[in-house]
Parts: sequence; structure tokens; C-alpha cells
Amino acid sequence: MKFACREGRFARGNRLFAPKALSISVPPPSYASIILIDVPQLFVQTMSALKNNLPGIASVVEAPACTGEEVPIHYTEAEKIERRALGLPPCESAPPGILRRLPKGRTPVSKKAISAPSVLNEASDYGSAFTRGLRVDLPGGITQLLISGTASVGEHGETLYPGDFRAQLWRTYHNITKLLESEGATWHDVVRTTCYIRDIERDYAEFNAIRNEFFWALGLDPFPASTGIQARICRSDLLVEIEALAILVREGAK
Repeated sequence: MKFACREGRFARGNRLFAPKALSISVPPPSYASIILIDVPQLFVQTMSALKNNLPGIASVVEAPACTGEEVPIHYTEAEKIERRALGLPPCESAPPGILRRLPKGRTPVSKKAISAPSVLNEASDYGSAFTRGLRVDLPGGITQLLISGTASVGEHGETLYPGDFRAQLWRTYHNITKLLESEGATWHDVVRTTCYIRDIERDYAEFNAIRNEFFWALGLDPFPASTGIQARICRSDLLVEIEALAILVREGAK
């Protein structure tokens, strides 16, 4: 994976830099993504997660902020073809907004990022290009809340309760509850969940027991539609992650 140096966050090539955090030396053709970290307690758990999930990593060391110097990058002929097909420059970093266009006469749907910073940091803190959730206001007074995969992560981006599946699941529900509340919604508005469990054979019974207790305590009837999937979650110490879809009827809608 190639990284560009933007806003002092990354240096591209086979060495990655994060200000006041980590750099990772990755021998090609290994792939890695770096988590930007501003709190010291995350260093050990991040190093462990990266080593477990990305065996190609050579080392994890302290590094200064990116200097802003460009490092030459090799674009393969196949990559150039696909970049051109998308309307991007074939051999240089694409400037922001270069693809920002809509068909003539078309208005984009109203979208707003959902956040709950008191309990959960923003994914962009890691350099990840997604929001914790998205509010989509549709015609006819209908609003959809799309909650991204949410796990037992704290306000500084740290994994909470490593190794404790039950505590991680409760924290996941806590985080989703706060994301819903930030848009005036509750679990009664949730129509679907997708649940990712690292070891479904080991943990599904506990998962189902806690989910039943929580949903019954909320008085949900009927329960949301749901799918359970065994999956390797983005960090090795996260044991469960849940996505949710909520639908609201805006006040005054007919």
C-alpha cells in the first residue's frame, strides 16, 4: 500500500511516519495501514495488533512527524490504466476534489456524519476514510441512520477490555446507543444489525444471551433483523463488531 505525505501524517514508500507516534518499516510487497495515535497507552496494543495481522512488518519504532518531502513512488502500467479509467492522474497523487461532479441537474441526497466523541473517537484519527455513521435524509420525511461497524473502542481510539468478550459486547452496545442518541434515535428505530464475531463457535452463546437480555430490557418487539458472521476484525484484540441501520420518520412528515 502506498502512502502520500499529507498534513504531516504519512510518508510514502516502504516506511510510514506518524507524528508523535509510530513508524512502520514494511518490506515490499507487504501491505500495511498505520493507525495515527496521540496517546502513549496505544503503542503496545497497536504494535501487537499490527504484528499479529500483518506478518510482513519488519519493525515498529518511534518516528518524528513527516517532513513533507515527497518520496518517489512506482506506478505499474496496470495501475496507470485503472487510475486513468477513474479520471485520476496516472503518475501522481490526485488533488482533492478532482472527481467531485454529479450528472447535470441532479441534486445529491442530504448526508451528515454521525459522531459521539464522548465515548468514541473519529475513524479519521487513524487515517481511515470512513465515518462512525451517516445520517441520510430522504424525500418523504424518511431518515436513515447507517452506523458503521462499531466495536469496544474508547474516546481516544483505544481498545477497551481486551480478552473480555462480554465487556466488549456491552461497550459496543454502549457506543452504538450514543451514536443513535446523537441523532435523536434509539434502538426502537433500529431495523437491522450485522454482527461480526471473531470466534463464533466459542462466543456465540454468550453473544446471544447478552443480546437477548439487552433487547428484552429495551422492550424491543419485534427484534431487529440480523445476520451473524465470523470475521477477522480490524484489530486482533477486538472480539465483536456490530453495524446497525435505523429508520426515522421526521417530525411533520406525512
